[in-house]
Amino acid sequence: METKQPTEFRIESDLIGAREIPSSALYGVQTLRGIENFPISNFHLQDYDLFIHGLAVTKMAAAKANHELGLLTDEQAKAIETACQELLDGKHHDQFPVDMIQGGAGTTTNMNANEVIANRALELMGHQRGEYQYCSPNDHVNCSQSTNDAYPTAIHVGLYYKHLSFLPHLEQLIEALRNKANEFAHVIKMGRTQLQDAVPMTLGQTFNGFASILNDEILHLNEAAADFLTVNMGATAIGTGICAEPGYSEKCVKAMCEITGFEFKLSEDLVGATSDTSCMIGYSSALRRLAVKVNKICNDLRLLACGPRCGLSEFNLPPMQPGSSIMPGKVNPVIPEVMSQICYKVMGNDLCVTMAGDAAQMELNAMEPVMAQCCFESLDLMMNGFDTLRTRCIVGITANEERCKNEVHNSIGVVTALNPVIGYKNSTKIAKEALETGRSVYDLILEHDILDKEDLDKILSPENMLKPVKLDIKPKH
Repeated sequence: METKQPTEFRIESDLIGAREIPSSALYGVQTLRGIENFPISNFHLQDYDLFIHGLAVTKMAAAKANHELGLLTDEQAKAIETACQELLDGKHHDQFPVDMIQGGAGTTTNMNANEVIANRALELMGHQRGEYQYCSPNDHVNCSQSTNDAYPTAIHVGLYYKHLSFLPHLEQLIEALRNKANEFAHVIKMGRTQLQDAVPMTLGQTFNGFASILNDEILHLNEAAADFLTVNMGATAIGTGICAEPGYSEKCVKAMCEITGFEFKLSEDLVGATSDTSCMIGYSSALRRLAVKVNKICNDLRLLACGPRCGLSEFNLPPMQPGSSIMPGKVNPVIPEVMSQICYKVMGNDLCVTMAGDAAQMELNAMEPVMAQCCFESLDLMMNGFDTLRTRCIVGITANEERCKNEVHNSIGVVTALNPVIGYKNSTKIAKEALETGRSVYDLILEHDILDKEDLDKILSPENMLKPVKLDIKPKH
């Protein structure tokens, strides 16, 4: 049974005083304080669905534990759990308008959740919003809790959910790169070190290398995310568990496992855990490491596709938009460019997370809000960026096979493949002459009668230049 508010506003009071709250709002006076005190950014809790899910899981588990301990009535527990389930179902998220970046170590966010859940529970119980004597944000929804355990636990739950939703976007990008590797497996080209010609390879090997270095990061991300499964519920204010019933921590964590299907566990030392934000530091660091690799790939895409006539132009990026307001016909590599900017933002967010993590004092780190915001933002940016890079760039890349082949044929770098057969001295001599005269290594080897044409062709065949081989060939002199 639900009731409607009879007037446009209701009056709620807190330590500071009484305020009018819109009757349509599920949030209460402390959320209103947070809205007024922290008009800081464009990052609002209502835009972070999985963080709200984390709050709902945390509050639902607490309600189950408190009910089992006799601290909530059957009616209160049922109403609170139903309200939390509605949040998990995506309802009422517009009732979380507080800024993600806030003072108070997350108290505004915690109270926003407490008030929304309490007022929705009151409706379900047949009472009006604000009639907290029947179900209170503090005494019932926040029972056995403090912001200092409920808030970081909600962050952990939310970021673990976010990690799981993030991985498929990375895996799809890796798959797209693998597909290009297979498509270009036959395209021979020159590899480069220090931006100078090195030795031959295939374009397929280039793209397979891209895929492999990203695939390696899945393990590191999973390892970092696993730390989110350790929580400090029951620590209350500083880790001593004051105001929590004996056995509450274990019951609450067990309920979290049942609600999510994840294997949460309780921190071994709740005092230490309450001020420790290393989980976010570690995960943000893993994202930064991934961003460094993605940015390397984007730099390579721009370099290898530069041109179209005066650059390397080994392959073509799909044209997305006109590239200049003054130069007709110019098309820019806009998708790798935007992905690089995302990577820089993720790296910057990681610095913020590191500095905020370093700001822990005594039994708490009051800078957790900005750490959470940075981690969620980095994941959102990378998810969107990966999808854009995959669909609007990678899948549409085409190879310039003849140009790649000619670069190998005309390159001095192929002399490296001859080095094990003709020796370093001969190789250096040929390379120098080729550089000075502009003639090909192939022609000079034959002219100096160092190898027969049959042996030379065998050494310089693609299958013998792209992997370790043992050739029984001797120079003529």
